[in-house]
Amino acid sequence: MLSLGEELLKYQQDGFLSFHTPGHKGKCEFFKGLNFPEHDLTELPGLDMLHAPQGVLAEAQKRAAQVFGAEESFFLVNGATAGNQAMFLALSQKKGKVLIERQSHRSVSAGLILSGLEPIYLKPIVHPEFRLPLGLNYDIGSEVWAEIQGVHITYPSYYGTLPDIAPILRDRELHGPSVPILVDQAHGSHYLSEIFPPSALSWGADLVLHSSHKTLSALTQAAMLHVQGERIAKNRLRQALEILQSSSPSYLLMASLERSVEFALDEKRWELLYEAVQDLHEQVSKVLRIFNKDDQGQYGIAQWDWSKILVNTSSIGLSATVSVEFLRSHFRIEPELWDDENILFVLGIGNTPEEVQRLTQGLSAMIEWAKTANHSGVKTSGLNKEKVSFSEWELSLPPIRMTPREAFLAPKRQIPLRESLGKILGESISPYPPGIPLVAMGEEMTYEVLEALLHSSSNRWQGWDKPEQAIWIIEEG
Repeated sequence: MLSLGEELLKYQQDGFLSFHTPGHKGKCEFFKGLNFPEHDLTELPGLDMLHAPQGVLAEAQKRAAQVFGAEESFFLVNGATAGNQAMFLALSQKKGKVLIERQSHRSVSAGLILSGLEPIYLKPIVHPEFRLPLGLNYDIGSEVWAEIQGVHITYPSYYGTLPDIAPILRDRELHGPSVPILVDQAHGSHYLSEIFPPSALSWGADLVLHSSHKTLSALTQAAMLHVQGERIAKNRLRQALEILQSSSPSYLLMASLERSVEFALDEKRWELLYEAVQDLHEQVSKVLRIFNKDDQGQYGIAQWDWSKILVNTSSIGLSATVSVEFLRSHFRIEPELWDDENILFVLGIGNTPEEVQRLTQGLSAMIEWAKTANHSGVKTSGLNKEKVSFSEWELSLPPIRMTPREAFLAPKRQIPLRESLGKILGESISPYPPGIPLVAMGEEMTYEVLEALLHSSSNRWQGWDKPEQAIWIIEEG
């Protein structure tokens, strides 16, 4: 067996084109003058301190705030996960509730565990063609605003879809003017140009999270948290970040964040990519179903980020798994993720128009190959069970029986999965990517979720201790 270092070297030598995170796509141009291991340093004279910055780090964070339009920005070295968790710890100290999209990242569930806040979930809307939770159903009464400590929104989704923010902003103004809006903009740190949706900071969000490594040029695990306004106590936010972040921050990560701010201002890179993506749509969308601008305004989707290319392969009779194998073996194309029928390609600032053209060629060749493959036994008949379907789950979210924190601290025991119907779960189960919980800790196991888990052969789980058909439940009575 090869070592991890040997596997990394082998993968590098294979020469795949990156349509996945990180956004720098392995391009050295973003890291000129940044030396490893010489710059892998600790907090030394002249290098400032992350948790009490007064010098060079303070200036770098000030510059980030200026570029992204925040009052103050914080560098994160524990990923966007720490940012989501800090958001909840920064809310009011008294117990309360928070309005959250049910399709939030699993780090949001962790934030609920740490803070003790109780979720009120906004239901997702599943797109019937892609069978993915791409939209948001904002349908709550005005009385909810009197009992919540905050609203947490994912903007955009993993797949580049964005909800309609207008009714949330309207209701806040009418019913809860002091309620902060927290935004997980992890996949939209590049929203600085008019060819993209507006940044959450521009429409008035109080806390906004950027996963700067996903689409910008920062190193993996590097992120930013931006704050504005008076609804968030900034001293409490700083204390939360001290608790959650390493006391030995990586200066390589922080230097890459500083660099990513300046590269983010290079709009020309994105404009060239935009043109190449429009050409991709024109050439292959007549045969392949690709999410596009015409999908806006329906199924709870208000806007769309074109830099996320979501392709459904069912129209050509191939499973996404077979399609990905074709693209990898013939075109050295590596996507971000796929399920049974969808493939997601993620563009970053490091991609080039030529690479998008290569993707266009690969998809075109795949369409032609499918015509032959469908007559040679390669075609998949119907949908297999490897995909975790959200279609049934949309109809009835699992009932919340305990808060995530109560469930985390409660006594637990492990039982066979088949015996878990009606039980309160002691673990959150998320297919990863995208890391969205199918069922969350403290929720009741429903028939729909149980069926999805029993019939899944996926090994893409996070949070599930024993996916070989065992599960942790809360010890009741």
